[in-house]
Amino acid sequence: MNKRAQSASPPEQPGLMEWLYATMYRIRRFEEETTEQFLAGAVKGTAHSYIGEEAIAAGACANLREDDYIGSTHRGHGHCIAKGADLRLMMAELMGKETGYCRGLGGSMHIADLKLNILGANGIVGGSMPLGTGAALAAKIRGTDQVVISFFGDGAANQGIFHESLNLASIWKLPVIFICENNQWALNTSYLKTTSVERISMRSAAYGIPGVTVDGNDALEVNRVVNEAVARARQGEGPTLIEAMTWRWGQHSMRANLPEPRSMEDVEAWMDRDPLKHMEKLLGGGKKAAPQSVKSIQQRVDAELEEAVSFGMEGAEPGEELLREAVYAPHIPHEAPTDSGEREINFAEAINEAMHQEMEADGSVFVMGEDVAETGGIFQTTKGLVEKYGQERVRDTPICEATFCGTGVGAAIAGLRPIVEVQIFDFVTLMMDMIVNQAAKFRYMLGGKPTVPIVIRGPQGGGIRLAAQHSQSLEAWFIHVPGLVVIAPSSPFDAKGLLAAAIRDDNPVIFLEHKMLYLGQTEAVPEQPYAIPIGKADVKREGSDVTLLATQVMVSRALGAAAELQREGISVEVIDPRTLHPLDEETILNSVGKTHRLVIAHEACKRGGFGAEVTAMVNEHAFDELDAPIARVAALDVPMPYNDALERSVIPSQERISGAVRGLF
Repeated sequence: MNKRAQSASPPEQPGLMEWLYATMYRIRRFEEETTEQFLAGAVKGTAHSYIGEEAIAAGACANLREDDYIGSTHRGHGHCIAKGADLRLMMAELMGKETGYCRGLGGSMHIADLKLNILGANGIVGGSMPLGTGAALAAKIRGTDQVVISFFGDGAANQGIFHESLNLASIWKLPVIFICENNQWALNTSYLKTTSVERISMRSAAYGIPGVTVDGNDALEVNRVVNEAVARARQGEGPTLIEAMTWRWGQHSMRANLPEPRSMEDVEAWMDRDPLKHMEKLLGGGKKAAPQSVKSIQQRVDAELEEAVSFGMEGAEPGEELLREAVYAPHIPHEAPTDSGEREINFAEAINEAMHQEMEADGSVFVMGEDVAETGGIFQTTKGLVEKYGQERVRDTPICEATFCGTGVGAAIAGLRPIVEVQIFDFVTLMMDMIVNQAAKFRYMLGGKPTVPIVIRGPQGGGIRLAAQHSQSLEAWFIHVPGLVVIAPSSPFDAKGLLAAAIRDDNPVIFLEHKMLYLGQTEAVPEQPYAIPIGKADVKREGSDVTLLATQVMVSRALGAAAELQREGISVEVIDPRTLHPLDEETILNSVGKTHRLVIAHEACKRGGFGAEVTAMVNEHAFDELDAPIARVAALDVPMPYNDALERSVIPSQERISGAVRGLF
């Protein structure tokens, strides 16, 4: 399916050619001005110049409507400008000003304008591909004819998410065009040394989609080939891979300051093929003298740049109050029901019922993951969803955790509410870039403006002899990352209400379901939909002598220990935080102020665990209230063993919890 695009005579489209030239000149002047401002110290950090590649962004984006999407790269100024971004807001952002697109929190590599469906430039190589795939999925689920262009560099074509994104987009026939801007060099290495094929577009054959290589310095050729790809996408025929051969004039970034690895012969040859000069000649009919229209465009754009620089310089610096307010969208207030009724269901059924009810109430909610549709998931938490809501909203994915997670993030940015199931939560290691660098930071990098309403859920923990790679408790990783909400229910009642709250929340939520809880007993759970407020702990048992804070499967063991200790005359107050972040510090501190002793029990390893964070918090805020050192009961600092007796010795037992409480007296 790979082919080299054939050059064509310039079409009789003077309006198009003038638009292309104006866009390319606007990009060129913006980058030249950015360089000047960087050297003057007004643009901080760094920036990655798009000079030499202007024809690609202009030629591609000329085919897009305002409601179409683009995803960009760290070298993304040109893409944003070609899609219509405001030069004033861009320049202010590069200068770190409150008046910039991201209010000074994103900078050059993260400029976005969701009003124009610019999903954002991206500092992670290849990050635009899963996000763009997600926006395309959102368009498909909504039934619109919107398309997405995902720009990326030649280096990203060697990453796994490139192959995973093309595969996912192909099997789902998503309306996304993948455009590789092959400027032929990474920071210091030629792509010929790192890429196994002569042309990156050849890789399209592996995924059954068209692949085309174009002259990336010819805006009309780029425009024509992208026009065909956009038409295919709008007609529901799926993705296209386009490789645009080009050359960046400068180094990788303005801060690189490295020896030039490219030969001067190559540099001069490519600069002689200046895409801007080529378009000038086309507009002038091949004459050397620029036509009046070119001069008029230049004068207009030069004035725009002068205004943009002034706007940036005059902008206010952001205040420190922005730092916290930009991280999280406000949580929706909820009130849990006081009457649970008489009907009893188990933990897995509660999870399932929450998804059924939230999908029925909100058409933007959908579920995706491995084996979630046909089999209902390995723990039956998605049972019956596909029969009721169809395969558009309940999607079995390939085994490509990084990309289907990133696709969920992209769909959330585009306005849907995805629930991404991790089949076994240990596999989240493969998703960490999309969770930590994309989902958690997206709102913040864009100045606290957008929302990323995604739930990433699945089973964690040990107890059923699945050994070291399928039994970890990893919650401490996620509470460490600003931007993530972390929820860990311990009962069917809490699971249903907290999952409903998570789905309705406008933040990325890590929702942890312990495997042993799937096997646990039933509990009275209301049949009607309800939500439990995020960030509110639950006092499972009141007491006066010691506070016992426990999470997930440890809660039932803590309650067992409390009943046992009551017979010995020790009154134990058991608290389940339910939400690990945000943490209900007030409830914990009030309890410690009453009992003057604290034991923390969780299954994860002790070192660096959730209990260490709670210990630090209590020591900072209630040290004088303590009559004894805080005790932590946690798993041994070893990977989970397969042998059943050894596994039981690693995981905290009721006896170990009781012993820790007795030790305080």
